[in-house]
Amino acid sequence: MFRKLLKIAGSLALILFIVVTLAFTTHESRNVVCRDIEVDFDSNDIIKVDKDELIRIVKNSDKSLLGKKLNKINAEKIEAAVEKHPAIFNAEVYKVMVKDSTLYKGVLTVRVKHRVPVVRVMSDNGSYYLDELGNKIPISQNYTANVLVTTGFFTEKYAKSELLPFVLYLKNNEFWNAQIEQVYVAKDGDVLLIPLVGEHIIEFGTLNNYREKLQKMKAFYEQVLAKNNWNKYTRISLKYKNQVVAKKR
Repeated sequence: MFRKLLKIAGSLALILFIVVTLAFTTHESRNVVCRDIEVDFDSNDIIKVDKDELIRIVKNSDKSLLGKKLNKINAEKIEAAVEKHPAIFNAEVYKVMVKDSTLYKGVLTVRVKHRVPVVRVMSDNGSYYLDELGNKIPISQNYTANVLVTTGFFTEKYAKSELLPFVLYLKNNEFWNAQIEQVYVAKDGDVLLIPLVGEHIIEFGTLNNYREKLQKMKAFYEQVLAKNNWNKYTRISLKYKNQVVAKKR
């Protein structure tokens, strides 16, 4: 009986300790102020915005951020400010209490996810990356992305509506993703493809019916070029309907 009473008393004491501790922590948390800002993102992201730049964006969104009580900080406002950066896909803000010796300090952690570039655009109208949704990502000295390059004479509208679907098709096709390294658009709208293997250029014509044209080109690769003929042709044309015209050296 005595042991049972002792266990009950011990349990009550533990519950009381937890309640008092939580009450103390809640009281303390109301007075904890933000002392530091941390930025975090996946190190495997293809492009990365400089952390100092992101911290500047956070500070500019709330001039009195450092020294402000954590429960007074508007996390959604800061997330919206960070997401305005064209290279940022998503931002999440966490308010964290960290024990510093005998006291607590507040740390604002900003977790960001970068946009993923799928093509590098270098046209007479500008230079930038596009992600798979057609969002522009600015060029920066802080990052480079190993993606297919498109060059030549075309508008931003053409890049998004015509080139991007074509590039995504190449990217999602194992054969063509490994074969094509550059797409050039001439002033007349004709497209040239620069392959990684072989010394030829593919005259593609317009991007109309590009799936059908690529199927014909792959058949030509398998039936002709694969037989040690990679360097026997200078140009292979798909401009003409139902034909593959190859020009030898």
